Amino acid sequence: MNATARFTNRQSLISNDKVDFAVKDRILKRFTEEIAALERELKIDLPKEIQRAREHGDLRENAEYKAAKERQGIVDSRLSMLKRRVSEIQLMNLDRIPHDRAGFGSTVHLRDRDGAVLVYQLVMPEEADVEKGMISTASPIGKAILNREEGDEVKVTTPVGNKTFELVKLSTIHNAD
Repeated sequence: MNATARFTNRQSLISNDKVDFAVKDRILKRFTEEIAALERELKIDLPKEIQRAREHGDLRENAEYKAAKERQGIVDSRLSMLKRRVSEIQLMNLDRIPHDRAGFGSTVHLRDRDGAVLVYQLVMPEEADVEKGMISTASPIGKAILNREEGDEVKVTTPVGNKTFELVKLSTIHNAD
């Protein structure tokens, strides 16, 4: 291998690391911001609401108190889930994602039986937004696409029946620009 090839390979590794970190950082930033907002609500806003509701008297028939306590439980559950997901994402090794098959972060071009091409990016469930072409790796179509290569047939079972696509183009997280 000549010096130019070594430099080019090294450069692509560096840019791939940037892509990998950018994906994780984007998700972690969003989760961290939501955690901060929920912690503020749990520690500052909700205790004030609960105190105000207590001042109204009998707690057995106090709808404001019950609503605030219920919200407190929901916020606490969401916080626990987000903190767990942050830990999981931080430990996620993006190097283990396939370079030649569809996996997390891949962009796929699927052709249906009518010849229409659909473009999707495989994302975590928290980022899924079908309107933007971002589908979860945990969704039925996401699961059907995982580990597929260009040229593969993708069969998806949906509530309205079975659909078949051909994976005509694949761009993984490792070769995304």
